[in-house]
Amino acid sequence: MSFFNLLSRTVRKLFVIDKWNIGYVYQSAENLIKSGEISEKVHWLKEHSADYATDPFVAVINNKLCLYYEELDFWSAKGRIMVTEELNFEKKRTVKGLPNGKIHLSYPYIFNHSGVIYCIPETAAAKEVALYRIDSDSIDHFIKIRVLIKGEAFVDSSLLFYKNKYWLFTSKAGTNNELFIFYAETLDAPFHAHSMNPISVPDYIGRSAGNFFMVKQKLYRPSQNPQKNYGGSVIISEIISLDESIFSFIPVTEINPLHSYPRGLHTLNFTGDMMIIDGKRPVFSLLSPLKKLVKKTANLKIS
Repeated sequence: MSFFNLLSRTVRKLFVIDKWNIGYVYQSAENLIKSGEISEKVHWLKEHSADYATDPFVAVINNKLCLYYEELDFWSAKGRIMVTEELNFEKKRTVKGLPNGKIHLSYPYIFNHSGVIYCIPETAAAKEVALYRIDSDSIDHFIKIRVLIKGEAFVDSSLLFYKNKYWLFTSKAGTNNELFIFYAETLDAPFHAHSMNPISVPDYIGRSAGNFFMVKQKLYRPSQNPQKNYGGSVIISEIISLDESIFSFIPVTEINPLHSYPRGLHTLNFTGDMMIIDGKRPVFSLLSPLKKLVKKTANLKIS
């Protein structure tokens, strides 16, 4: 390796850090499955000072599009759940009712049940998966309903109503090749472990990457692919069989990052014919060595 190549590599390692942002594109789930790629122009939100704006989920509340997402600044080393209207970070505010600032929060999984909007945020440090209701009169106010499962550092938990049951897909922090499924008859009933738990899967299947979605009566699940790097791409799989004792799937396509944010894409969701995604790009900063040290120390504490 030449001196200049070594110097360039050292500079990148020390002073280049990842930055995540959120974007949207007018593309339906059906079109994504058909094309196998993000085929339209992505509108990226104007970046703000936080290092991460990621894990985007959306809900229409009182006829307004509300974006819930994780925001992380390496100085605090703890993600917070934020909400903003009109896909504009200038209108963002911190969600109340969550332990923001106390533990790392991320992946605010949003779903609608009987006209009520719920959220299951990642609270791995609390070793529980909890269900919250969003106050329709105050979109930045979450009300804790109940703990669904507890005892482990579960991450990226996603809930599905399918075959008259609720199915909770989750995984454990630091383990990409195991998937855990739990099921319940109703949202207020106990969740039972799938008979195959822990389900051995390829590492690009273990961690969820957004809401389940249907296309032509077929059920699809996005998952994170860490094989190139953390959050490198999203794998879309068709769920073939799911009941209390069986789970099978087939990967159908890989959704790769875009040139504006080439380092990663690890969450995608739909609202109508709009798809919301996140993206990662490298940025140069003289403060990167300190930020990386803080992040590494925080990760050691969490693990």
